[in-house]
Amino acid sequence: MDLTRRKTLLLGAAFGGAALLPSLSFAAPQTPSKGGIVTFAGLGEPTTLVPLSDSNTRTRAISTKILEGLVRFDSEFKPHPVLAESWDVSSDGLRYTFKLRQGVKWHDGKDLTSADVKFSLLAFKKVGPRGRITFASIADIETPDPLTAIVVLSKPAPYLLRALVGGETPILPAHAYPSETYSESPNGNAPIGTGPFIFEEWKRGSYVKLKRNPNYWQAGLPHLDGFIARFVADSASATIAVETGEADYATDVSYGDLERLRQDPKLAVDVYTDAYLNNAAVFEFNLENPILAKKEVRHALAHAIDRDFINDAIFYGTAKPAGSNIPSVFATYNDEAPFDYPFDLAKANALLDKAGYPKGADGTRFSLRLAFLPSDVFRKTSEYLRSSFGKLGVKVETLDGDLATFIKRVYTERGFDLTVNGISRLFDPTAGVQRLYWSDGIKNPAPYVNAAHYNNPKVDDLFRAAAIESDEAKRAAQFKEIQNITGDELPNFSIVALPTVILRNANLQSLVTTIDVAYSDLATAWKQPQS
Repeated sequence: MDLTRRKTLLLGAAFGGAALLPSLSFAAPQTPSKGGIVTFAGLGEPTTLVPLSDSNTRTRAISTKILEGLVRFDSEFKPHPVLAESWDVSSDGLRYTFKLRQGVKWHDGKDLTSADVKFSLLAFKKVGPRGRITFASIADIETPDPLTAIVVLSKPAPYLLRALVGGETPILPAHAYPSETYSESPNGNAPIGTGPFIFEEWKRGSYVKLKRNPNYWQAGLPHLDGFIARFVADSASATIAVETGEADYATDVSYGDLERLRQDPKLAVDVYTDAYLNNAAVFEFNLENPILAKKEVRHALAHAIDRDFINDAIFYGTAKPAGSNIPSVFATYNDEAPFDYPFDLAKANALLDKAGYPKGADGTRFSLRLAFLPSDVFRKTSEYLRSSFGKLGVKVETLDGDLATFIKRVYTERGFDLTVNGISRLFDPTAGVQRLYWSDGIKNPAPYVNAAHYNNPKVDDLFRAAAIESDEAKRAAQFKEIQNITGDELPNFSIVALPTVILRNANLQSLVTTIDVAYSDLATAWKQPQS
């Protein structure tokens, strides 16, 4: 496969050549042990096992073992074949021709064909929380034969190839979705895939169990006999599960225990910058609340947030204080200056007075409801914000609940005023950041799309232009203008950029094999025999 720099359309200068994570290899060690089951301790239960309607990482942690994409990327953001053996991009960037791998079978024995590729990309374009933006330029998908899929674009999409990995846009079996009401298909709860593991059981509230695919297209893989995702209530439980050997690895762990855990020779603690997901804790305002509709109020609350304290006290120094939703890993795009709201309670109080909300006789200015994505660190962040805002005379009620409750409360019922949300800012601002501001999310609500209900036509137009701009300098200028506007209007902002922390049993090998870090397929993973 001869791919030029133009054809691959990778991040290149946008990353500024930064080292993102340790060099990764797709090859398994020379003498991996066969057999065994790997257990993952996951914080909370996903709403689905297919990331078509909900792209939350709880789904991704399981789906990537069952479902696969056309390509995958290594730590240098170089593409490697998966379900696509090869691909080519036309000189104008409007036609992507994928040649599919021969002999790939779905878990139910049917052949993978180009019809599955066409169905999948169009389904994600129609209902995917991110797909409606990522695939907006797809005009058609041609299937001249069962092993050729040609994606035809109306306008260039320089990030397209990066969206086609298994965790982001897995290829789904068209025959499992007989109706365009995709939510009615049982495939969301018992997915059929092409991956190294086959769905076996989902015991609600407890675990998901997968078994080895004996007919996997990669000969000799996977090494493991199975995979189990066990759902735990909190980070402490996840940590204990790995310490006691009940689980082999976890990603939501107690940050305060990391130094202690590093001293245990039976355990390994790996901290990564996930340059694909670029996760962040994002603070959002519900602009439909007339109090929060005033910019001075939003600025005041921003000044009442001590990002350094949150990083030090809650994330134990593993996170990175942030402001812009465009990650700093995009060196030519990111601009933190418009989001410079240093911690200053005196200034915050003055802004609230200026906005017309003086303290009442009881010291209260007004009350707000704060919803947080269910997570220990987000709960602690919300408790800190309640305390800090309280010093301004702003009374905050924190709204607890599971993931399904959070999504319904924020994106359907609109029963909140503020959020502490977990957002994957992804491999390109068009794919991951645009949705936080996109006015289309007001009339077409979807999880993790414009919780603020922000509506600025100029910002929409700038995002539209950046989505198809192939000149890096022009695209960087567009993104910086977006940040200048949104940094002032401030419908939302990042609090901290989150690391990916993996606590694992030291005998678990080849866990991380792609730039997607914790969400690899485990095809080459194996367990070293205990001495």
